[in-house]
Amino acid sequence: MKEAFVDKTITVAVRDTEVPVPKPNQVLIRVVVSGTNPKDWKVPRWIPDAPPSNQGDDIAGFVEAVGEGVVGFKKGDKVAAFHEMMKPHGSYGEYAIAWDHTTFHLTSKTSFEEAATIPLAAMTAALGLFQRLSLPLPWNPTSEPLPLVIYGGATAVGAFGIKFATLSNIHPLIVVAGKGASFVEGLIDRSKGDTIIDYREGDEAVRSKIKAAAGNKPIHHALDAVSEHGSYLNLSAALTAPATISTVLPTKEGDVIPEGIKIDRTMVGTVHKDPTAGKTIEDREFGAAFFQFIGRGLAQGWFSGHPYEVRPGGLNGLEGALRDLEAGKASAVKYVVQIAETDGVQQ
Repeated sequence: MKEAFVDKTITVAVRDTEVPVPKPNQVLIRVVVSGTNPKDWKVPRWIPDAPPSNQGDDIAGFVEAVGEGVVGFKKGDKVAAFHEMMKPHGSYGEYAIAWDHTTFHLTSKTSFEEAATIPLAAMTAALGLFQRLSLPLPWNPTSEPLPLVIYGGATAVGAFGIKFATLSNIHPLIVVAGKGASFVEGLIDRSKGDTIIDYREGDEAVRSKIKAAAGNKPIHHALDAVSEHGSYLNLSAALTAPATISTVLPTKEGDVIPEGIKIDRTMVGTVHKDPTAGKTIEDREFGAAFFQFIGRGLAQGWFSGHPYEVRPGGLNGLEGALRDLEAGKASAVKYVVQIAETDGVQQ
């Protein structure tokens, strides 16, 4: 099969490799569309000594085979899945491996392109809101005002965070965004006090406007989908202790966080914890349940993916997509690639 490998210079090489065989509780998926994520260029930069690897984690396609113990999936099923990060056989190939608990069914209503925007970013948002911040779940929505700041509302993680928070009736949503503000406007509900703050106005303006947007009432929760360029510092200055900020990246050494403000990084890979390893598996079981919830939402029409742009050339166009992600050109959009467009692939 054809499989793409990304090195530390963000150069992509498409190679011929063997089709993997699923192990127990794994699903082999014939990939139709793969999504891309910022981590796909960041990880090779962060770990330059690592060999080139298949960094793709967002899978949309058809089940080809299942490993021992898999229940609920069979060959031919239309699915989306979250590949285990940093493991072999990701979504940048004709076939990919996923665990059964991070795979969910798709109906004809959902395109492969839309589905490929969902797994990693949506689960990151869900873990941040409901596991790290302990906010009310969508099936047990709040009936009281509950201010929540989402920093980076036009990113995929931020946008999914807005969607999930809305399902939980969490308002007012105070969303920090820039050039993607017009996209965010379509996600929030102004009648419930939701608002947008432009980070380009500067740090002091962001901090003061966050407080003002809550009517100077306490704000104890924030989802930081950026976690760079001073985002969590702005949040820590605007929130009221005790408060928790869920970030997607680690904080920088030397940053001073006010007393009573907790920063809890969301490690989306925790949904892949091995239940036989004797470790806690709360995130794993949450992920298994929530992916099915997402699948139901897609089928019933009350949940949707992120806006996407199909990059031409399949895996041969992947390098350009990753370089554009690195350059910050993607705003309110996910880049996806159609595997069938790859040179030498016949699907």
